[in-house]
Amino acid sequence: MSLSFENYMKDMVQPMRDELTRIGVQELRTPEEVSAALDDMKGTTLIVVNSVCGCAAGQCRPGVAKALQHEVKPDRLFTVFAGQDKEATAKAREYFAPYPPSSPSIALMKDGQLVHFIQRHQIEDRSAEMIANDLINAFEEYCK
Repeated sequence: MSLSFENYMKDMVQPMRDELTRIGVQELRTPEEVSAALDDMKGTTLIVVNSVCGCAAGQCRPGVAKALQHEVKPDRLFTVFAGQDKEATAKAREYFAPYPPSSPSIALMKDGQLVHFIQRHQIEDRSAEMIANDLINAFEEYCK
C-alpha cells in the first residue's frame, strides 16, 4: 500500500496543528469556517497563521503557547494553516489588511478591527520568549 503525497503531508503536519489545538486554539479549515468565526466578531480574537517553517516551530507556536498561559488573554483563539488549508488562510488574510500575506503570523483583533499584528519578519529573528512578551503586552492593552 503506497502513501500518497497528500496523506504524507497530512501526517507530517498533524503534530504542528496539534501544538496549537491542544492548548485550546480552534482550527479553521475552510473559508466558510473563517467567515463564521470572524464576521461580526465582538470582543477579542487571536488568529495564528501556522506554517511548517522552522520559525513557526521554534518561535511562533511556542511563543503563542507561553503567552496563552497569561491570565489576560483573548476571548477566542483560532488558527489557519498556510500551505495546507489554502482557501481558509486566504480568507483569514482578508481581515489583516493592509498587511501582506505572511506565514507564520499572529493577528489580534478587537471588535472586528485588527489591533496588533506580528509578521514573519518579526518572528524569525526573535525568541519565543520575546514573541510571548509582545503578545502579553498586546493582551494587557486590548483584552481587559
